[in-house]
Amino acid sequence: MARFDVNAARAQRLEALGRTWSFELDDDTYTLPTELTRATAKALRKLDDNDVDGLLRLLMGEQQFARFERHEITMQDIAAILEAYGKETGLGLGED
Repeated sequence: MARFDVNAARAQRLEALGRTWSFELDDDTYTLPTELTRATAKALRKLDDNDVDGLLRLLMGEQQFARFERHEITMQDIAAILEAYGKETGLGLGED
């Protein structure tokens, strides 16, 4: 029976996606991880389902989130970002 090689599978995913996914807002570029660590997943589970700022802060990190907060952005904009992120990375965040 063949063994599954986690490292090879990870390398293949990262080659296809890269380590980060990015989006632009006005003149700023933001990056989100294409893969979540167990620690990040655990922290996500602790967030309230409606804590959009907590979700973005966790994914972006404090410095990027501080820049992001300076923009006037709608919930529809955030939903569009999360939808695109989920489609491109396979991480279905912000979905019911």
